[in-house]
Amino acid sequence: MRSQSGRIVTGLDIGTTKVCAIIGEYGVDGRVDIIGVGTEVCTGLRRGVVMNIQKTIESVRKAVEEAELMSGVDVQDVYVGIAGAHIQAKNSRGVIAVSRKGGIIAQDDVDRVIEAAQAVPLPPGRRMLHVVPQTFVVDEQPGILDPVGMNGVRLEGEVHIVTGDVAKVQSLLQAVEGAGLHVADIVLEPLASSMAVLDEDEKEMGVAMVDIGGGTTDLAIFLGSCIRHTSSIPIGGDLVTTDVAYGLKVPKGRAEEIKKKHGCAMQALVPSDECFVVPGVGANDQRELTRLELAAIIEPRMVEIYRGVAAELRQLGLHAHLGAGLVLTGGGSLLPGAAELASHVIGLPVRLGAPRGFGGLVDSASTPKHATGVGLVFYGQADGGAGSSSSPVSAGSDHLKDIFQRMTRWVSRYF
Repeated sequence: MRSQSGRIVTGLDIGTTKVCAIIGEYGVDGRVDIIGVGTEVCTGLRRGVVMNIQKTIESVRKAVEEAELMSGVDVQDVYVGIAGAHIQAKNSRGVIAVSRKGGIIAQDDVDRVIEAAQAVPLPPGRRMLHVVPQTFVVDEQPGILDPVGMNGVRLEGEVHIVTGDVAKVQSLLQAVEGAGLHVADIVLEPLASSMAVLDEDEKEMGVAMVDIGGGTTDLAIFLGSCIRHTSSIPIGGDLVTTDVAYGLKVPKGRAEEIKKKHGCAMQALVPSDECFVVPGVGANDQRELTRLELAAIIEPRMVEIYRGVAAELRQLGLHAHLGAGLVLTGGGSLLPGAAELASHVIGLPVRLGAPRGFGGLVDSASTPKHATGVGLVFYGQADGGAGSSSSPVSAGSDHLKDIFQRMTRWVSRYF
């Protein structure tokens, strides 16, 4: 095994179509090198939810083994991404009176107002995953990011609360631990991806990060340097593949290959005379098809995804406030024309977001499909090892409670 000169952090992105393991090594100067990347096809999830635990365990094991072989590191602890339709989020506000004589706001006042803001009732079977402080109001002065040291008698705090279904979180834990790994922490995937692909200037100006995965499209909106909204749209790149398989009458695996090799998200960008050969299936002969015909299958589903994003922006009233526009990431954004079509449908500037800010295996990891995995590595370093443990664990109620307690600590230093 490799001689470790720095702290090792592993991110594990378990998606509907693939599992990706990213191993990062942090030096004493804080710089991270990606030293291992492992990817394995996954068929055990549907829209971010574990449906077949054994298939998921096997995919996790193979992805981690590939990353271990590349890096020479033996992985034990992992930071796991979570997404899916069961994830819900809301903004909440709390108010307190400043307790100190002279009205100087201290950290314990901030802690108290955040506690007040997160005191919201939850339905049975749901637990808080993240509580992210947004901004504070001191004596009716809004938009304050850090009120410590200011003078006032009344302190208000706004937070973004993310919740998940306990049973579905537990299934994810069981799959990871079934592969012989310890879950250091579970992190909402769009928050992790945003750490890898967004600039601070974009967050300040207002930006929507759209992460197109296999089963879902995850959305994270930042404004004034704060997270304002997260959500999940239950459509992703896997449905595009399904449409191609149905339209071309080929197996889904072959449809995925055709989509990646010849597909385009926008018909207007494809020359009408470009052709490719569709291999025969069974007794059927191979046939020739134009890329324009393939794009005609792909584009409507991509438009549906983007219209879902646009509808959410309109409902939130944030469309006009996104000065930095949209940042597309995730494997579904790799289709040629994906950014151009998004800009056409949503009416905002769009760029493709690849993870950055690291060394090592740059060529292997600097792709939008690895945004969540790299973001989880960044999160793990910022976490400072708070979730790490070498003791045996299980996905039972005690360990699940421990995970939730760790996750609900305030994460303002990350987002």
